[in-house]
Amino acid sequence: MVSRDDVLRLLVSKEIAVLNHYFIRPTTVDRIHASWIGDAIERYVVWLTEQKYAAQSLAFRVPVLVRFGEFARKSGANNLDDLPAQIEPFVEDWLDRRKQGYSETQRSVAARELRNPIRQLLRLILPHYRSIPADPPDPFAGVAPGFFPYLLRERGLRETTLVQYRLYLQRLEDYLRRVSRPLLPDLAPAVISALITESGKTLDKRSVQSLCSILKVFFRYLFGVGLMARDLAKAIESPRRYRLSNLPRSIAWNQVEQMLKTVDRRSAVGKRDYAILLLLVTYGLRSREVAALTLDDIDWKHDRLDIRGRKSGHSTAYPLAPIAGEAILDYLKQCRPETAERGCSLGPTRHTPHCHAWRCHCGRNGTSARPGSQSLGRAHIR
Repeated sequence: MVSRDDVLRLLVSKEIAVLNHYFIRPTTVDRIHASWIGDAIERYVVWLTEQKYAAQSLAFRVPVLVRFGEFARKSGANNLDDLPAQIEPFVEDWLDRRKQGYSETQRSVAARELRNPIRQLLRLILPHYRSIPADPPDPFAGVAPGFFPYLLRERGLRETTLVQYRLYLQRLEDYLRRVSRPLLPDLAPAVISALITESGKTLDKRSVQSLCSILKVFFRYLFGVGLMARDLAKAIESPRRYRLSNLPRSIAWNQVEQMLKTVDRRSAVGKRDYAILLLLVTYGLRSREVAALTLDDIDWKHDRLDIRGRKSGHSTAYPLAPIAGEAILDYLKQCRPETAERGCSLGPTRHTPHCHAWRCHCGRNGTSARPGSQSLGRAHIR
């Protein structure tokens, strides 16, 4: 007959084996054993293993519990019954010690990550602690109770990630309740599309992508465990996001003015750069098009600028804006090197802000970029 001492020895050896399996460093295991709640932590680790929690989940939870025990002892806790009162002070102390500038949302998520393993431990070792109110139920806990345990134990997701799952699945649950549609046994793909379309009105594209990804995981799980007859994840198409797509298409005119003011127009290089920048922002020219300009491309008499050799061999004629014409004339008359070549010598350059800010500026002010009949005070450049 197996005695009580033999059973205890078997349990202790099992707990030690589990700890050695998850924590390779002997100092870590020794620190757990040295903790005054070490026995409770070892029992908790065995329970996590039996519940098939992922290794990375244990690697986070156990050190939190060890530090919680140290904090509680320093705060005057003498027995396990004193631990519940130490949860909130410990969480506040933990967050205050980490000078990371938590936002309110980040602080709430971090606090939940810390409370969860402590509450699980206390529910395991203190039967009366079960009467303490638990967190609000997870979305769809009634119809798919195994989904969040699946994310936590089998996929090893952290609490910060689970918060995102709860947020977006709560959006789905609220939407289905509003349109009076049940989730099971077979939800129409059109309902999911309507949810994604509606969410796109209030969420940015990255958040809509997260919503779609989480819905795919959820519906794939429901299909995998047999709660749905078909895999609705295949019917969800995430919006595409392109690299650098968030960059502005143009800069504001006040930014153009600031850029132009930085050019030193007293020097030859400054006069050249000023003319180049005005051509770029006024007409949206490419740098090679500016560099290829010749004297023959500027019709001073008719206030016209011809741009040759564009894409597909096309050429374009623009009205010569007064501000651009004066800048080109100032450079040609005072700074252009004497040469028999017909090129304007406006390149090469590294300044290439391809935008139509001048046109946008004129359009917003109800004016035209086309010059009037006023003279630029120039002679023909031959």
